[in-house]
Amino acid sequence: MSDGVNKTPDFLALYQRYDDLKPGPKAELKRVMNPSDLIEVPAFYRVLHSEKAYPSMQRLLFCLPHIKHIDGGDSLGKALAKADINEKRLFMVIRSQEPNDLIQLRRLLKQANPTLDWQSTAKTLYYWNDLAKRQLLEDFFFYQNTKPKASA
Repeated sequence: MSDGVNKTPDFLALYQRYDDLKPGPKAELKRVMNPSDLIEVPAFYRVLHSEKAYPSMQRLLFCLPHIKHIDGGDSLGKALAKADINEKRLFMVIRSQEPNDLIQLRRLLKQANPTLDWQSTAKTLYYWNDLAKRQLLEDFFFYQNTKPKASA
């Protein structure tokens, strides 16, 4: 097998390149309305560096402006649950097809403003499919069912 086959990108290097951008290029990435629109934004290619502009990379860069990284942080589902995101809005993400699912997810990220583990979140977005959506939903409800109840 050749070296380039089934090789995932370095997600942390991608995050670092995004973090190193000046405010103007970061704003360009935030203003994009659909993942496919990223191919018209120069900042997209600056962050990609040597990676190809595959749809998986578009998904990553579409959501990245609304995520902060911390090593060992929460999963995406747990972070959304901690932010008290309404489960109906999460189900909209799960039931929608691309690109509407990502547009809805990005809105949730914008609302939640999560600090989470970028490595695991990037892997979820990179391999975005029904299995990834189900894992997101399971993490969300697992945290909701185990979080301490507020005492009156």
